[in-house]
Amino acid sequence: MILEQTYELLSGKYGSRLENLRIKDVRIGAYLTAVRLSDGSTGTSTTLTGNHPVCSKHNRDFGEFTPLNIRGRKVKDILESKKTSGIVSSIRTAVLNAVSLRLIAEGDYRIIEDCDPADLLDLKPRKTITIVGGFQSYIQKIAKTGNDLYVLELSEEALTSDQKKYYMPAGEYRTILPLSDIVIITGQTLVNRTIDDLLSVIRPGAQVILTGPSSGLIPDVLFENKVSIIGTIRITDPEVLFDIVCEGGTGFHLFEYCAEKICIMKNDEAHS
Repeated sequence: MILEQTYELLSGKYGSRLENLRIKDVRIGAYLTAVRLSDGSTGTSTTLTGNHPVCSKHNRDFGEFTPLNIRGRKVKDILESKKTSGIVSSIRTAVLNAVSLRLIAEGDYRIIEDCDPADLLDLKPRKTITIVGGFQSYIQKIAKTGNDLYVLELSEEALTSDQKKYYMPAGEYRTILPLSDIVIITGQTLVNRTIDDLLSVIRPGAQVILTGPSSGLIPDVLFENKVSIIGTIRITDPEVLFDIVCEGGTGFHLFEYCAEKICIMKNDEAHS
């Protein structure tokens, strides 16, 4: 799987950096999760909800990665933990993004500053474009171009009334994605572990964009698995980030107050 292979890459190439790295602080908000590591790096993720256990006595958890058992833990602990929950998945993804931050800056990656992936798309001639997730900004922008558009979503209510003509149930991805010339995927699919299934049915040659606050992990494995452009964020003010997360902020709040957009591209994609 993408996250496991990415951690294997990090362990193999940068194991000494990870050995003593710890989670210094964490915030888990309604929509976003943020972590700060002991080297000062920060990372974000979508907060995964919807699978919280009923708080009955027989399933109360006071173990690792529960309240008061997160700060101070080694980064390796959560990246190697077999524990599964929405909160753990959110923290794990944020940690991977934080670890990746400096490695991406130091690595041989093509980075375009202050850029949204949609600005890099060649939409002529007419193409079939699928957006995985109810990304309003992308839906609005691409709907204006006259290209064929599908939006794969769990709930039709995530789309406005005039957008519902583009709606396709998320379970139809095996039918829709192979037809698509361009696929734009939310980074939340990293957190909920659906990205592997999505990538597996995308046809070779399609342009695949992964985007959102959860998408900042080191891109090598993603590039090996059909992704060509990653749209993510660079945090410019970590203190404001933590305040926004605590106060129920979402991605667009980050761009307004404490983050800037960047695109990470495959070198062959960047020079094509």
